[in-house]
Amino acid sequence: MRLLRHLFAPSAQRLFPAASLERIGAAIAEGERLHRGQVMFAVESGLAPAQVLRGMAPRLRAEHAFAQLRTWDTEANNGVLIYLLLADHHIEIVADRGLHGRVDAAQWRQVCALIERDMRAGQPEQAVIAGVGAVSALLAAHFPAQPGQPGENELPNLPQVLD
Repeated sequence: MRLLRHLFAPSAQRLFPAASLERIGAAIAEGERLHRGQVMFAVESGLAPAQVLRGMAPRLRAEHAFAQLRTWDTEANNGVLIYLLLADHHIEIVADRGLHGRVDAAQWRQVCALIERDMRAGQPEQAVIAGVGAVSALLAAHFPAQPGQPGENELPNLPQVLD
């Protein structure tokens, strides 16, 4: 059954057209003005059949995407990836080691629940923008922006479609 869901998953490009991706990217850029962290959003329609047959979990795929997109490659080790796997209706947040011990798993789950709520309401763009805002608030609490010093944008703000 899971294989069929992945083979016939909704198109990420249909759910998140170019204009929507641009607005999400703008929300990421706006949020990064509040903190020194780096936020990325990646969406994937479904996994390859071989990945599904091997039983790849959404968390493992999110960790692979975190590495593939080099979200870990920030000076303060404070990159955060919001990953959405459409076929499994699954949201994962992968945070770099600079956030371990600062933001706990329950806080990340709250962000995922926020995104999930709006996704179920049929508002994918709003869901992701709300999630970006929540992640930015957590980053601002632990890595606040320095007054008078614009933060360096170390990672692309434009969302990544991994199809």
